[in-house]
Amino acid sequence: MTKAKGPPIMSLVKDQQADPFQFLGGSIVGAWNDTLLNQTMMSVWARNSPPETQNKHFDATLAAMAGMEPKDELEAMMNAQLVAAHNATMEFYRRASQTDQSFEGTCAALNQATKLSRNFARLVEVRDKHRGKGQQKVTVEHVHVHAGGQAVVGVVEHAGGGGQNKLEEQPHAQHVTYAFEPAVWCEDAGRNALPIPSDGEWSMPNAWREITGGTEEEF
Repeated sequence: MTKAKGPPIMSLVKDQQADPFQFLGGSIVGAWNDTLLNQTMMSVWARNSPPETQNKHFDATLAAMAGMEPKDELEAMMNAQLVAAHNATMEFYRRASQTDQSFEGTCAALNQATKLSRNFARLVEVRDKHRGKGQQKVTVEHVHVHAGGQAVVGVVEHAGGGGQNKLEEQPHAQHVTYAFEPAVWCEDAGRNALPIPSDGEWSMPNAWREITGGTEEEF
C-alpha cells in the first residue's frame, strides 16, 4: 500500500495566507514562525524561575523580536540569535558577580561573556549589512595634481543622462588648483655672466717665471 503524498512544499508556501506572527518570524508560513519562536524561548535562562517570572521573560523576548522588525526569514533567524546571545551573555555576567564565586570561576565567566559580546556585535554588523545599512568608505591617499590640473575636495555626484559632475553643496568642499610659478631671478641684475666653454683659443699664462738665481717651473 502506497502512502498518499501531500502537496509539494512550494504549493503550501504559495497558497499560504499571511501568518499573524509574521512580524516575529519573518515568514508567511506559520510553522516556521512557531518553530523559531519556540527556539528563541528555549534560550531564556528562566527554567527554574517561578511561572510569573518566566512569563515576564517570554513577554520580553516577544517584545524584542517584534521591535527588531524582521523583513524575512534570514533576518528573523539573526534576531533570534541576538536574543539568545544576549541572554547567555547576561547569565555569565550574573555568574561572575556571585559572592561565593571563586576567582577562577569569575575569570571563566567573564571570558565567556566577552566572547558572547563580540559575537553579538558581529551579528549586528551582518544583519545591518543584509539590510543594506553598511556604509562603504573609500580613502584616497597621495593625490598628485600636475600643472594645469585641478583637484576637487568633496563628494562628486554623477548626474543622470551623461551630465557633468557637480560638487555637492557642502561648506567644507572647495576647489584646489595648482600651477607652476615663473622662476624668481636674483636681485643683482648686473651680475657678471659665467664663462661658457667653447672651442675657441685664448692666451695661457706663462708657466715659467724668473726667480732669483734662475728659473723654476710652476706646478
